[in-house]
Amino acid sequence: MNYEYTNLRNSVEMHNKCCSGRMWCVKDICGIVCAIMTWLLIIFAEFVVMRVILWPSPYPVFSTINTIIFQILAFLAFASHLRTMLSDPGAVPRGNATKEIIQQLGFREGEVFFKCPKCCSIKPDRAHHCSVCNRCIRKMDHHCPWVNNCVGENNQKYFVLFTFYIAIISTHAMFLVINQFALCVKHEWRDCSPYSPPATVFLLLFLTFEALLFAVFTMVMLATQLSAIWNDETGIEQLKKEEARWVKKSRWKSIQAVFGRFSIAWFSPFTNPVSRSKYETQFYSV
Repeated sequence: MNYEYTNLRNSVEMHNKCCSGRMWCVKDICGIVCAIMTWLLIIFAEFVVMRVILWPSPYPVFSTINTIIFQILAFLAFASHLRTMLSDPGAVPRGNATKEIIQQLGFREGEVFFKCPKCCSIKPDRAHHCSVCNRCIRKMDHHCPWVNNCVGENNQKYFVLFTFYIAIISTHAMFLVINQFALCVKHEWRDCSPYSPPATVFLLLFLTFEALLFAVFTMVMLATQLSAIWNDETGIEQLKKEEARWVKKSRWKSIQAVFGRFSIAWFSPFTNPVSRSKYETQFYSV
């Protein structure tokens, strides 16, 4: 019986996993296309900024400083996107609503608990079922196709960092484009870019459109995420206007629950602030 249960659990836990179960990956075509588009747009912005604006610049100090800043921010944005996409957002194990697990969790006879009918799992407080991931996600905020994943308890920090760094590099790119237009108008167009004037104008205008669009979108998302964290209420809870059945954390505790204790690591996509108790691990994919 235990052997059959173990095999069943191992098989269902491979759902949304790749690389022999070592990595989380949602197999959604729309999300994969959106994620690839995001990478291509970041690469395009890097190409225009480096090849058209900074490398041909007659001011080496200006070019060097802005190259370092842009490359660091682009790397952090790309890393944050990958961490958001490839991190388990807080998926509840499918099919864990068995008599054995219920006894392990200490539920008494007659005690009420919630069970998800779609993935046959014990549904912890504040978990919601995602139809794309086909899993219940702890503290699910929303499913974002641009990162091909849910934003939940485990990866909200990375998503916030992704929107933060994209907003900064988009603003930086717009500053560089405006400066480049001024430089090209002041000097000969042929001398301000390795490409022809029409091609240079097209590349700069497209980058302006991309940067403006990304800046507005990510700033709105960043403000929404920070507001949700500040108020200890996820986006889906706000949308459904759910009555708070949980004890709300203080604002500082709510921020720490996402980012960890205050340090420079808040801004790093390579640190994970989430820690779990033995009790909580029964509600996670392990």
